[in-house]
Amino acid sequence: MSGLRTFRMEKGLISDPRAFLQTLFHEAVRAADPYEALVRHLPDPPKGRTIVVGAGKAASQMAAAFERAWSHPFEGLVVARHGPIADCRSTKVLQAAHPVPDRAGLVAAEALMNHLHGLTSDDLVIALISGGGSALLPAPPTGFTLADESALNEALLASGAPISGMNVVRKHFSRIKGGRLAALAHPARVVSLVVSDVPGDNPAFVASGPTVPDGSDAEEALRVIRDYRIDLPARMIDCIRNARAPTAGDSVFANNEIHVIASARVSLEAAADRARSLGVQPLILSDSIEGEAKDIGRMHAALAREFEASPPAPKPLVLLSGGETTVSIGAGTYGKGGRNSEFLLSAAIDLQGVDGVVAMAADTDGIDGSEDNAGAFCDGGTVARIRSAGGDARTFLAGHDAWSAFNLTGDLFVPGPTGTNVNDFRAFFVV
Repeated sequence: MSGLRTFRMEKGLISDPRAFLQTLFHEAVRAADPYEALVRHLPDPPKGRTIVVGAGKAASQMAAAFERAWSHPFEGLVVARHGPIADCRSTKVLQAAHPVPDRAGLVAAEALMNHLHGLTSDDLVIALISGGGSALLPAPPTGFTLADESALNEALLASGAPISGMNVVRKHFSRIKGGRLAALAHPARVVSLVVSDVPGDNPAFVASGPTVPDGSDAEEALRVIRDYRIDLPARMIDCIRNARAPTAGDSVFANNEIHVIASARVSLEAAADRARSLGVQPLILSDSIEGEAKDIGRMHAALAREFEASPPAPKPLVLLSGGETTVSIGAGTYGKGGRNSEFLLSAAIDLQGVDGVVAMAADTDGIDGSEDNAGAFCDGGTVARIRSAGGDARTFLAGHDAWSAFNLTGDLFVPGPTGTNVNDFRAFFVV
């Protein structure tokens, strides 16, 4: 395979750079394992009932981990995406669509809200929240429909706005997001256990914060809509303008707790430790990189080229980063992609002919976009391999069709759903 060599290192032999990068990915995922993260943050059992709610791509895995760790009675209901789920003995797992909401999500959101009716101050609610919950919990304001929320979601996804900005808008067009689910549980105490997939790990942005009081206001939501030129109907704009999400000062949140139990930073540090153990010097660039995927891809490629020629530390090196990029679709047609695949295809174009860099980018939940891959691999020969297979890398990139480009060359990374979600994982191996 062009661009790949056998690299001898101080502590062994890396004969397969891609296997090395996969090892780092799986170490990052292991560090975000729901069970290990949960057991450190579980509260004491209450005098009254224990109610478990949850939503997100890792909802069923978090629920299964909770069942292993909790030895007291509880009543559980969580919402996960369609597809494989963890085996839960006592928790009811509903499934819905991601990234665009469906009717199953509407039913699930109503069920989750009903699950919290009639609680007392002796009761405890444990909320298991992970990324992806925004799409899984459609609950449009009174007078609006699922079609309205789906249209909003599609407009946000195509806008290029960062996840934090998208979720500010979402929580001002919802009956469940922005702390409203936790408010329904009052006067019960709510303990939120959050697996963060957002840059900066602000729990209010994970799944649009259904159990976390909002720190934004309607004007901020309108600013996002204006700045990213998101075309929405006038009645939807008016609804957002008049929305009020509960704030941290509201009495309904007085006894609640919020814990971020897993994040990109923890996972990147775990991957870095693993690299060191294999004799590779890690450099963590950042755990919160945002921006247009193709632009961030070029930036990473530039750093990799620079460090390949003039390393800041003895080689071999691995550059690690996390965060969440965006893909602005615009009004044109688009193919099969995902932000990690698009990021990597852009990087591959700028790495043409560079013999000493092998890279991967993948979503830690195991799914990049709507296809079955987490991401892909690239190196200095990727563009040439695409060309040899009858494709053109720049054309694929312009058409937001990175999946098809990497599928042509067999460079997709398909680990399957991982059961957690701490955002994107990017690694550039420099020798």
